[in-house]
Amino acid sequence: MWTTLYLSLCHEINCLPSIAGCVEFIKRQAASLDLPVDVVYPVNNANPVVIVKWLGSQPDLPSIMLNSHMDVVPVFPEHWTHGPFSADLDDEGRIFARGTQDTKGIGTQYLGAIRVLKAKGYQPKRTIYVTFVPDEELGGFLGMQGFVKGSRFKELNVGFSLDEGCSNLSDSYFIFYAERTTWQIRFKASGTTGHGSQLLPNTAAEKLHYVVTKLLEFRTTQVKRLKDDTNLLPGDVTAVNLTILSGGVQNNVLPPLLEAVFDIRIAIDVDLVAFEKQIRDWCTQAGSGIEFEFERKDESSPATKMDASNPFWTAFENSLTEQNLKYTPIVCPGCTDSRFLRPLGVSALGFSPMKNMPTLPHAHDEFTRADIYLHGIEVYTKIIPAIASV
Repeated sequence: MWTTLYLSLCHEINCLPSIAGCVEFIKRQAASLDLPVDVVYPVNNANPVVIVKWLGSQPDLPSIMLNSHMDVVPVFPEHWTHGPFSADLDDEGRIFARGTQDTKGIGTQYLGAIRVLKAKGYQPKRTIYVTFVPDEELGGFLGMQGFVKGSRFKELNVGFSLDEGCSNLSDSYFIFYAERTTWQIRFKASGTTGHGSQLLPNTAAEKLHYVVTKLLEFRTTQVKRLKDDTNLLPGDVTAVNLTILSGGVQNNVLPPLLEAVFDIRIAIDVDLVAFEKQIRDWCTQAGSGIEFEFERKDESSPATKMDASNPFWTAFENSLTEQNLKYTPIVCPGCTDSRFLRPLGVSALGFSPMKNMPTLPHAHDEFTRADIYLHGIEVYTKIIPAIASV
């Protein structure tokens, strides 16, 4: 019975392409669990945060947050072998749908684990909040970032949070304990304009070329670090990628302005002040008429402590050990909503119980496996009591 129910829930939520549909689904699940649910709108009426509350026996203690996001990235159905919102289960036990890995799956796994625990008569010591946010894929600015700034979040008194991780091809779970810092920078180079047949000085292209070259040379050093040190993972180095080039008037006119946008994910051991100074120095060296602006400039987020000084980590680690589960702590190569929690003193880990499976967030034919999904619920039935009993 439980297996059929849990797979049906996984199927139902992954057939919902809209946030509104997800909200109604979560409300129904909360009602079936006899748990109160609240919907708040921290920034605007289009971006709800859903909060399901499981009251603890000692509600004055800092609470546990189990977070996931309802939104998903766009799909291109022509590249899928199954409908992207069909949640088809194939003969190999694979469930195909956008969001199965990122990250509707863990939201229903939380609720599945709570259903098992409640059926056994368990009550947590600490209050548990299962939260569902609306816009993680767009940066979290209208969801989690706005939410943590408001009074409703403060009322939750969160002490520890679990959020999304990612799958791993090996027999070990990845645990995100930190995140790189995201900067997205637009460079604007202005220069001499004129006829395309002339070799005029001080052109926009020359200036932009200098800065782009410096950034791509730095990128090469990071690629080399990964190649030379097999112990390093992508999250341990700084990723630099040129994502947009724009400018020009017509084929035979030297452009008065050229622009380039870089997406930069800065490793946790990089001095952000020194790195920004380096970028400014490159612009100065390129000559007058080049400037840059941050289209996104995240603040550094501290790493979660993974030692005896953090009792939540100890409880989490002990639970995995007792279940004979292997794990590998890593720096998240992208970013999650945990980066809004850690600066507030909330101990946060990223964990999705998926292993021996390809990493497919944002990919065509994203899928999870039914057996892995169900085992993840079982894993959470051990982890949740462990962290809630601290």
